[in-house]
Amino acid sequence: MKKVIRLTELDCANCASKMERAIAKINGVKSVNINFMTQKMTLECDESNFDSILRQASDVCKKIEPHCELKA
Repeated sequence: MKKVIRLTELDCANCASKMERAIAKINGVKSVNINFMTQKMTLECDESNFDSILRQASDVCKKIEPHCELKA
């Protein structure tokens, strides 16, 4: 399953890169791409675990950029 998720309050391109690397390590993630300019994340992962993966991705984003939120 591939889904585009809007990011809010993402203030730093370096943070976006850190998030992308950390999310790629989550079990079940096939690919992830975060575009700082458009404030969007393209996430491809197992459909059966999508909600769990999205929660984990959100936690990762909060640790790196505390004000960032994922809007699925």
